[in-house]
Amino acid sequence: MPKMKSNRGAAKRFKATANGFKRNQSHRRHILTKKASKRKRQLRCPSQVAACDQASVRQMLPFA
Repeated sequence: MPKMKSNRGAAKRFKATANGFKRNQSHRRHILTKKASKRKRQLRCPSQVAACDQASVRQMLPFA
């Protein structure tokens, strides 16, 4: 039986917490001049992975 491997792209994007996974918000990399300060500020804080996506993230990260 081969070793199980974590999906390395997912390992860099998601972090396991007590009740799910946390992730960073998108749309904060470039073209920031047209976005409002409020919008950019709210994109700073991490958010939870949606409940419907929890199973696929858990499958990509078997050791998390």
